Amino acid sequence: MKDPVVLVTGANGGLGAHVTQAFLETGAIVIGTSRKIQRNEFSSSKFTAIAADISSYEGANRVVEEVVRDFKRLDVLVHSVGAFAGGASIVQTDDATFSRMLDMNVNSTFHMLGAAIPVLRQAGNGRIIAIGSRAALDPGAGVGAYSASKAAMVSLIRTAALENKDAGVTANVILPGTIDTAANRKAMPKADFRQWVQPSNIASLIVWLASRAGKDVNGAVIPVYGAGL
Repeated sequence: MKDPVVLVTGANGGLGAHVTQAFLETGAIVIGTSRKIQRNEFSSSKFTAIAADISSYEGANRVVEEVVRDFKRLDVLVHSVGAFAGGASIVQTDDATFSRMLDMNVNSTFHMLGAAIPVLRQAGNGRIIAIGSRAALDPGAGVGAYSASKAAMVSLIRTAALENKDAGVTANVILPGTIDTAANRKAMPKADFRQWVQPSNIASLIVWLASRAGKDVNGAVIPVYGAGL
């Protein structure tokens, strides 16, 4: 793809910022969206910011419509939006927490897929790359709501891969371990950061999956757990 049009959700987050910058460095046209994002957060002239809440179909569809209106196509969707809640057992988890995990991790994925897939199918070689979590396959105590929501997200992405392979669209999900972000360091100051996954490495993998070389990878659930495994 020459000068691909890439939409990154959560584009100014701890991982999303690295993904956005990595695509910009390849010469891609990048549209970044999150609830709060500004054009000046990235210096490249090829970056466009769209502030939106994609937890509803209306919000997700508005973003895609703006992309198509301004750039006439969409080649790559990178979905990095997500939220974490932990520390409570299933019995202790309240409805609000469970609903928030579903809203941020499942509903946002569902709505972005619904809005973006018709446009990606038109591209003929569209790419979908989503960021899940190791907890989707390897749940731990105290993170039941989070793990369940990420597992549902994996199912959606794998289903999208099956439903759209006829149009040359691929859909894959990356399952990182703990990512070395400022927020995670603040939350776990005594952890061994050397064991954590570097966001730049995940970004490089995403760029590769979106490239011509990644066209044969479809429906993959890719573990990226870091040095500590």
